Amino acid sequence: MKWLLTHRAWQDYRGAPASVQKAFDKQVGLLAENLRHPSLRAKKYDQANDIWQARINRDWRFYFQVQRDTYTIVSIIPHPK
Repeated sequence: MKWLLTHRAWQDYRGAPASVQKAFDKQVGLLAENLRHPSLRAKKYDQANDIWQARINRDWRFYFQVQRDTYTIVSIIPHPK
């Protein structure tokens, strides 16, 4: 599978700390290989809008949609606790 960032996700990425950027790079690579990789903890977040959530680290998440052979990353944000 391929992945891409929306404009918003790119802005989120650029605004995130370097450690989060590095972790995101690793996690999105795992996503491209296997949606069910245990460290992603990927799950359907919003059924109506087909939005998924995956873990970057303990405090950050990314949200994405699955469209054919592409994961479209829509946002990267701190985990709302």
